[in-house]
Amino acid sequence: MWLFLSWIPQFFQENGNLDIKKSGVFAGGVFLAGVVGDALGGIISDFLLHKTGRVTFSRLVVIIVGMLGGAACLIPVLFTRDVVNLALCLSGGFFFLELVIGPIWSVPMDIAPQYSGTASGLMNTGSALAAIVSPPVFGYIVDATGDWHLPFIGSIVLLLAGTALSFTMHPDRKFVDEPDAALPVARAVEPKAP
Repeated sequence: MWLFLSWIPQFFQENGNLDIKKSGVFAGGVFLAGVVGDALGGIISDFLLHKTGRVTFSRLVVIIVGMLGGAACLIPVLFTRDVVNLALCLSGGFFFLELVIGPIWSVPMDIAPQYSGTASGLMNTGSALAAIVSPPVFGYIVDATGDWHLPFIGSIVLLLAGTALSFTMHPDRKFVDEPDAALPVARAVEPKAP
């Protein structure tokens, strides 16, 4: 995601020989596809949950389709220089990537509904770290090599790794907060009569 948010306008400008205005139009189309994916991912995941009653299935199916679809759409980016084809492939990639957002944000709430803020915050910490690391790393790679393909190859690898790791999610297993037996329990004391 951070590759898209950080570098797509400049990618179009440099690889499509576009001015900044035209680059912005193509980048805007990519981001519009992501907006549609955001909404549709949540709708599909909720539909599957209500239809099947299987929380893991309803989250996992959309996440896997999104990650594999995103990777599949990024592969042609490595082989074409046509700006329209690049825009279509990147739009498809961002659509599929954003398809994951609704169900992936639902997982912390499925697992720990009584601590959904904390669980979501922990997940967002990972995203924030990626936001800090990805732009400078990808920028360094492009500056050092002059090759825009390497960040996309890295993104494809991350999407495939994410697909494999998604099988370790178990939103059907609820977090149970058990009181610590070692801690003293406060007892109410009745006031004495005067």
